[in-house]
Formats: sequence, structure tokens, C-alpha cells
Amino acid sequence: MVQEQHMVASTDSLGFQQLIENISSVVQQSRSNVATSINRLMVEAYWQIGKYIVEFEQKGECRAQYGSALLTRLSKELTLKMGKGFSRPNLNHMRRFYLLYPICQTVSSKFSWSQLCLLMQAEDELERKFYEKECYEQKWNVRTLKRQMDSALYLRLAASLDKEGILTLAKEGNLVQTADDIVKDSYTLEFLGIKEEEHYSEDELEQRIIDNLQMFLLEMGKGLTFVRRQYPIALGTKTYHCDLVFYHRILKCFVLIDLKRAGVQHEDIGQMNMYLGYFAKEENVADDNPPIGIILSHYRDDLLVEYATYGITNQLYVSKYELYLPNKEELRQIVNKTLEE
Repeated sequence: MVQEQHMVASTDSLGFQQLIENISSVVQQSRSNVATSINRLMVEAYWQIGKYIVEFEQKGECRAQYGSALLTRLSKELTLKMGKGFSRPNLNHMRRFYLLYPICQTVSSKFSWSQLCLLMQAEDELERKFYEKECYEQKWNVRTLKRQMDSALYLRLAASLDKEGILTLAKEGNLVQTADDIVKDSYTLEFLGIKEEEHYSEDELEQRIIDNLQMFLLEMGKGLTFVRRQYPIALGTKTYHCDLVFYHRILKCFVLIDLKRAGVQHEDIGQMNMYLGYFAKEENVADDNPPIGIILSHYRDDLLVEYATYGITNQLYVSKYELYLPNKEELRQIVNKTLEE
């Protein structure tokens, strides 16, 4: 009898917990839907305000007649009447929002107002379209979008492409189909907080990457999952260690990364090639593709890399890392020149 009561109590307890989970799920979904609806309505209202401003400025003409003076006056009057939220910069964002997005519905359900304000900072339409695509598909929050724009992700990717490649990048985002699609010539690691003149060891660099793993994964691109640091590779009586090992969910392969504080040497390339051979033979399973090896160094001698990798059939890359944000203007000039040609 006691045993039967215990079983009933256990069953009731399981049922009760399921009831809690069901109710919690409904409430969370409801809250999410409310937040999404509020955001959409707010964005649509800002678009409508922008439309009113532009139509008043133009009065049927092509050029605005009032300029910033109108926004200053409008800001004062609306703030007195409606309260906060109508500063001149915010009104200017609303005006620009209407001009850049003639059809509000294309973005009102995809982005928050804060995200749209960041996207509108991109003067170039191709650049803006790229960030829209990546932000929506990768579910970037405001902080991530800002970081990617500040580090000139689009320009860094586009600078190594031809005209057709740049147009495809802007239209379809950063597609990942081969190893070449995930490897950049240079990675920006400013989020590590290491100053250019600061002395640091490879161990310290590795530790800072681990401490900022989420940002590092974003910089390396979509699809990576972290496996292990200092991955042991036992060969005979000696054990080597690969600094960082990841697995790429899209390409279905291991990605090995070795960090070099200064320049890469030919023996570093030989060692990475050995790591790739080990993973291909010992760690890959039936469905895995050949591993990818990336040596990240602060300096890169292109001629040395060319000769040191001669005849190597493995997917082995040597890229630079920078501890500061790239020069956006120089990158933009390169991209614009390619587009013009």
C-alpha cells in the first residue's frame, strides 16, 4: 500500500513539474510575442514620423527646404508635448529611416530600432545589405552588430574579392561552403584588450582568447564550436599540443589553430601539417571532411609561407592577427576601386 502511494506521488510530482513547464513555456512565448509586437509597432511609428517630416520638407519638391532648423524646432515642440524620445538626432534617424527603407514592412519585424540605427550608419548600400543579411540570419544582438561593423567585417571580406564576389557577398551574406570561405587574411582581435606595445606571451594570448571565446568565435566566422585548448597529440615518446581545436558544423571538419606571438617560421608550418595528418588519420570519423589548419601570427612573411607550404596538399593557412581595428577608409578605397573596375 505504501509503495503504491509512493508511486502515485511520484507520478503526480512528474505531472506537476510538466504542468509548471507548460505554463512557463506559454508565459515566456507570450512575453516574447508582446516584445516583438511592441518593437514592430514602434519601428513602424518611427517610419511614419520620418515620412511626415520628409513630406513636410519637400512639399512636393525634390529638395528639402528646411534642413536641421526644422528638426531642432520640431524636437523642442514634440518634447514639450510628448516627453522624451524626440531629440534632434533621433528625429534625424527617423527621417533617414524613411528615406533608406521606403517599404517599412521589409525590416520592421526583423530588427530592433537600435539595430536599425546602427545599420543606417553604413553609407554604402552594399555594405548595409550585407550587415542586414548577417544580422538577421545569425541573430546578432546590438552589441555584436556594432562590433562587426566597427571591425569592418564587410570591408575586410570584400577587399579580397572581385566585383562579382563583392556583389554576391552583399546579396547573400558570408556563405560558407569551402575552407577558403572561413579563412581571412587578417583577423582583428582588439576585444582581447592587448595594446600594440604591450609584451605578452603565446600562453597569455591563448588565455585571453579563452576568456573572450564568444567574441573570438564571432571573429572566426559562423559554424565553429569549441573543442579543447592544448589538444594533446601523442607521437611515439613525445606529446605535442595544438593550441586551440574547434569543430566546424557546416563544413563538418576539425579546425586547428596555432598561435604565434611574432612571425611564423617554416618549422611552424611543418608542425601544423603534422597535426593535420594526425587528425585526418586518428581523430576523423567516417563523415568528417579533411581538417583545416590555421596559424595565426602577428607578422607574416608571404614569400616564406609560399615556399614552406609548397607541395602541401592539406588545407593549411597562415593568417595575421591585428590588435587594433583596421583602417576602414583604406579598405573602402580598395573595395570601391574593385567595383569601379
